[in-house]
Amino acid sequence: MFFVDTIELEGLGNRSYLAGGEHTAVAVDPPRDIDQVLAAAARRGVRISHVVETHLHNDYVTGGLGLARITGARYLVPADAKVSFARVAVADGDTVDIDTGSRVTLAAIATPGHTPHHTSYALHEGGRPVAVFTGGSLLIGTVGRPDLVEPRLTEHLARAQHASAHRLASGLPDETAVLPTHGFGSFCSSAQSDGDQSTIGKEKSANAALTADVDTFVADLLAGLEDVPAYYAHMGPANAAGPAPVDLTPPALADPGEIATRLAAGEWVVDLRNRVAFAEGHVAGSFNFEADGKIATYLAWMIPWGKPVTLLAASAEQLADAQRELVRVGIDRPAAAATGGPAAWLPDGQPPASFPRSTFASLAAHHSTEDVVVLDVRRDSERSNGWIEGSVHIPIHELHGRLAEVPAGTVWVHCAGGMRAAIAASLLDAAGRDVIAIDDDFDAATDAGLPLTAG
Repeated sequence: MFFVDTIELEGLGNRSYLAGGEHTAVAVDPPRDIDQVLAAAARRGVRISHVVETHLHNDYVTGGLGLARITGARYLVPADAKVSFARVAVADGDTVDIDTGSRVTLAAIATPGHTPHHTSYALHEGGRPVAVFTGGSLLIGTVGRPDLVEPRLTEHLARAQHASAHRLASGLPDETAVLPTHGFGSFCSSAQSDGDQSTIGKEKSANAALTADVDTFVADLLAGLEDVPAYYAHMGPANAAGPAPVDLTPPALADPGEIATRLAAGEWVVDLRNRVAFAEGHVAGSFNFEADGKIATYLAWMIPWGKPVTLLAASAEQLADAQRELVRVGIDRPAAAATGGPAAWLPDGQPPASFPRSTFASLAAHHSTEDVVVLDVRRDSERSNGWIEGSVHIPIHELHGRLAEVPAGTVWVHCAGGMRAAIAASLLDAAGRDVIAIDDDFDAATDAGLPLTAG
């Protein structure tokens, strides 16, 4: 009897898998913090005999090489992926036995599109396909982005995505489970998945790659692509070179003097507490990236690559969770850290900085005031569906480099729900601006009577 266990990477919006039979298993697209994969295998009482990659990932650092070395598993990587380490090169049609006693095997299916070398893997039990690990190829209701490799290849890869989706749909039974790596919040997905489970049959009726002709599909796909997170440029090379093992031991502790020194040196001091606590009191100059938000995506996207970062956390547990998230995107070791709150992070007698939080209803009451600046930090695609008349638009991932473009006045900053507005407010506050963070759903702007424009 086969099994498939899903390992959720919620912060990055990805999934990894452990699949196999009674005695042995394969790990598919494992995260860099491989301890959770090892724990999943231990719970099943199986040995990891194989580790496979669907592609060289652009959105996170893989744990595949490290997992293979620790377990002695065979490390399968698509043959056309250019890497600097020894691996088993996989080509279309290759098959491997995962668990002989349970008659569980894995078959490679070339599915270029997300990358030129992308490979999916069909899991068979007794010769019958039961699931397919589709990586960044066929996702739930969509496909992986085709624009992460080389701009000149984007349209070619988009057409390849269409062909690859059809190859999977025609070659596998309708009841085959579709198990992608991306699509659950990942920016590697061309759109967000609708639901979290699917089959080949369901995708045939719902996925544009399988319902639209190739020209329509490609045009719509290319028109809907978002900005690429800046840190993606560093993930592929790290994976090709062979990532180093991770170190999740606690960082060196920083006292108030060291925190102040690091701030004065221009380093990033990141407060992981929730946005309400941060607004009420924080170390002046620190930035707020909530540990419960998409910290890995947004911090890695915005911080100058290689800049030292000190983490301030409410607890040791919050700090450890953030470290785990950050190693997945190549931020390996915080320069320092501290836990507790502002009272423990500031010199005696120095009060914490703060700024107000508010709502769209309150903004409506002040909107006509002369010195009010409304700053929208949503993405272009979000803003195109409607924005507050007269608002300034700077997407959150561009704000740190464009602070000088924010007009003079009191800045009321908003996003779609509050998390990104809190990041933006902390950047503005650190820059000495008077700021109010709108912690509210954007739908409330209409209810508040604010004038909206769509385009």
